[in-house]
Amino acid sequence: MSQIGSAAISAPNQLLSIRRFKDWVHDYVLFSPWICSFIDTKHFQRLRYIKQLGVSYYVFPGASHNRFEHCLGVGHLARLMAAHLRDSQPQLGISEQDIKCVELAGLCHDLGHGPWSHLWDGVFVPKAFPGKKWKHEDASEMMFDDMVDTYLLEITPAEITIVKALIAGDKSRCPLGKEKPFLFEIVANNRNGLDVDKFDYILRDCHAVGDRGNISISRLISSARVIDNQICYDIKDANQIYELYYTRFSLHKRVYNHKTTKGIEYMVTDALLAAEPYLKVANFVDKPDRYVFLTDNLLNKIEESTEKELEPARAIIERLRTRDLYRVVDFKVFSFNDKDMVQQNVTPARIVEVAKSGCLKGVDEELVAELTVDHVAVGLSVLHYGRGPNNPLDEVTFYSKQQPDVGRKADYSVISLSMPESFAEVWLRIYTKECKFFGLVQAAYRQILKMLQPSDVADKRLHDEAELELDPDSMRKIWTPGTGMESPGTPPSFSRNASVSSLAELRTAAGQSARSSTPGTSRGRAVGRTPSFSDNQFTTVPLNFRDPSPSRKPRSKRIRDVSDTMDGAPPPKSLRLASGSSSR
Repeated sequence: MSQIGSAAISAPNQLLSIRRFKDWVHDYVLFSPWICSFIDTKHFQRLRYIKQLGVSYYVFPGASHNRFEHCLGVGHLARLMAAHLRDSQPQLGISEQDIKCVELAGLCHDLGHGPWSHLWDGVFVPKAFPGKKWKHEDASEMMFDDMVDTYLLEITPAEITIVKALIAGDKSRCPLGKEKPFLFEIVANNRNGLDVDKFDYILRDCHAVGDRGNISISRLISSARVIDNQICYDIKDANQIYELYYTRFSLHKRVYNHKTTKGIEYMVTDALLAAEPYLKVANFVDKPDRYVFLTDNLLNKIEESTEKELEPARAIIERLRTRDLYRVVDFKVFSFNDKDMVQQNVTPARIVEVAKSGCLKGVDEELVAELTVDHVAVGLSVLHYGRGPNNPLDEVTFYSKQQPDVGRKADYSVISLSMPESFAEVWLRIYTKECKFFGLVQAAYRQILKMLQPSDVADKRLHDEAELELDPDSMRKIWTPGTGMESPGTPPSFSRNASVSSLAELRTAAGQSARSSTPGTSRGRAVGRTPSFSDNQFTTVPLNFRDPSPSRKPRSKRIRDVSDTMDGAPPPKSLRLASGSSSR
């Protein structure tokens, strides 16, 4: 056990009752009988059946880990961090009760996650309950209260308040937040995002998908020091911290938002929404006695059902099993500043409207007639280093060996001059749920893209150069002028009888939308706009292209006549097997 770990469990008479869990990330993690009383409940054991990375397991076979082991890891690291601060800075007055509450908060911080983790609260619930403000942190507090009441666990009302405040990272919710506000940066750090939750999931997720990384969590914990009621780090570890933030961004880009993963998320969500009128599982988010049974097994329950009402959901699941997935027809990266403009203009309804407007030449009219919004999905993912468009290191306070009690922000000149110009970007992916609409959906989306305009001069020049390749006839019938009654962010609607002047109106609306978005902090380009709104040449297909699904592709059957074999020689194995199966 590490030196930090040995300090975490100090009382000799407790060692015999300590339980040890073998963890593939942190080796052995130790928990007291009191902590184990919370682990040994159905509320916590439920986390064994919720994938940490949701449906990423369908793409990354190693990503089979669950919320259960992640929560064990966070509880373990929370105790290590709190114990380290107590031992290295006794003047802080950190008590054993404080450490127990921090450890318990780390252990229980994800009690409220629904099936497939962030798919539930990030995709399904918003669609099942439009306008409902619900997040898994709310459910974590609900489940924690119900767990304590159900099992009559030994914890005081004051400790319950502290634990829930620590889970939320909200120091205003209890007196401890005024006495020792730094404790509220251990489990959920709302100041700069450096907390043990991030320490564990980044390390664990990297290992699961085959990345070993170059991050030492034990070094970061040893480096932590409280200055002015904030957790600070040694300036020598600035690059290690930057690497942590970058790894977060990289995981989001390569793993969490993988194109196939997101497509499967939409499939699972569609299956749940199709089953919702009958199962009504979305109503369980406020009912702990029902929510405790919601796990990833929900998909299996739907699949094995026989009710007629669940047939549409079963059909989607069958497509998932046979790898007949929703397909990405196009993708593009936009700047963070263009997020609102893209979000308002590129929607399934808008894509279908363009497809039916008559502005696409040579399109299959029967295909156009079949296309509906239910055949299109638009994925907009904001990827950043943890603090939106801002450099997360700007919120981290550092100290030095020469001045260990003086905290200050670090200038780029003492960390690195090769940091990115922007710390956030937007990924746009367009999906078709039926392969036959592949080319049509792409063409309609690209027609919208041509109408969007960058706001600054340099970016507009690149956009105009790309426009030279457009079909002039397709530019004549695009947008219908607005009536003046739409909201400021609402794009005009399409029409087969649109005038040429409508193009300028759309561009004006798009430009106003872009300028009203949140300003970024890019250090390179003046306003950090997307360099070009031209087509993605790597995904270009013909207008009526139909992408065959791997499981639906026609397979060539190689048939050999038995007479082709040598006299007296046994037929090939494939023929012997075929003959045997037919006789049975």
